[in-house]
Amino acid sequence: MKLNGRHQLLAYADDVNIEGGSIHTLKENAETLVAATREIGLEVNADKTKYMFMSREQNAGRMHSVRTDNSIFDRVEEFKYLGTKLGNQNSIAEEIKSRLNSGNTCYLSLQNLLSSRLLSKILKIKIYRTIILPVVLYGCETWSLTLREERKLRVFQNRVLRRIFGHRRDEVTEEIAL
Repeated sequence: MKLNGRHQLLAYADDVNIEGGSIHTLKENAETLVAATREIGLEVNADKTKYMFMSREQNAGRMHSVRTDNSIFDRVEEFKYLGTKLGNQNSIAEEIKSRLNSGNTCYLSLQNLLSSRLLSKILKIKIYRTIILPVVLYGCETWSLTLREERKLRVFQNRVLRRIFGHRRDEVTEEIAL
């Protein structure tokens, strides 16, 4: 499918992300997508389809919906794409906060296991690295961290490791680090 301008289509399974340098380009690209899906017997669900406008200008993109032939796409300030929250301010702080909350929930569900004296510290570290850490770092490949966000991740890691090892952390190696 040929979109207007540069190739501005990201697709993963049934999630499609269309980009455009302007509302006009976005509308044209949405119309192209709707027409292409119709040709192969698919239909874009307008209730599930939204758009987000990002600009440095505060008054840009005031339009509240984009219309195509038979569909209306509403504007949103943020949305979740492949498990990552994206916002029109392009800030990762809320995503880090959400990931840390999920990591805390995961840790709390494993707390009895991780504080058990029956498990070796090596096994506890394996549990941390294979269960808790992936929950926190899901999608981190796309993050641009500030020092503040990096510090929050380190604080979380240190807190979990202190609970696993107690206050003595001489046995913790750099291998465990984020």
